Amino acid sequence: MKAKILLAEDDTNIRLGLVATLESDGYAVTAAGDGAQALKLFPQEKFDLVLLDVMMPKASGYDVCRELRARGSRVPVLFLTAKGEEIDKVVGLKLGADDYVTKPFGVHELLARVEALLRRARSGREMESPALPPVFRLGAAEIDRRKFTATAAGRATALTARELKLAEVFAAHPGEVLTRDALLNAVWGVDYFGTTRTLDQHVAQLRKKIEAEHDTPSVIVTVHGVGYRCEGGAR
Repeated sequence: MKAKILLAEDDTNIRLGLVATLESDGYAVTAAGDGAQALKLFPQEKFDLVLLDVMMPKASGYDVCRELRARGSRVPVLFLTAKGEEIDKVVGLKLGADDYVTKPFGVHELLARVEALLRRARSGREMESPALPPVFRLGAAEIDRRKFTATAAGRATALTARELKLAEVFAAHPGEVLTRDALLNAVWGVDYFGTTRTLDQHVAQLRKKIEAEHDTPSVIVTVHGVGYRCEGGAR
């Protein structure tokens, strides 16, 4: 069965080119010309992946991703962005995006990222943490797996799916040095096509939500040249 992709891109030429490229690679594509149309189309099919341009009229790619996550959808989201600044990528990841490609991009790179996201979603290789209770502590923060929240110093903050998964992995392996590759495999899957920069950005965002001083972290500690170590796991 063909994987179903929802594509939202306001530039007609780019949209038609992407549809042709994806369909020639065996995908079934539903195309939207703006974010608002994408949100209307999303409930009509069981999509396997959503491909979003960031800058669109009526509703941006950020708006669409935010709304999909608010609805509880965990469908893989891949951003297409013409912006190169790191902050724009961080915003997308914070909203729950799984990956991004920066325009102009090569067709082979795009198809490889799409394939990797779909393969990871199908395989279900993301590591579960059955030993953890619904609510556990990570450092001084209380993590609620059901509500996707971290509560520290009396303030509750929403966690993205990736941030929650990272928190679970760190909590399940207290005191262990976890390499960046091991963390990517555990949270993104063994087929992840991206770089460790994505991991580092997610760790930075998680620190802001659980650390008393995220600039000088004491719970998730960097092991330079290797990865991270959790000082004080679940309890």
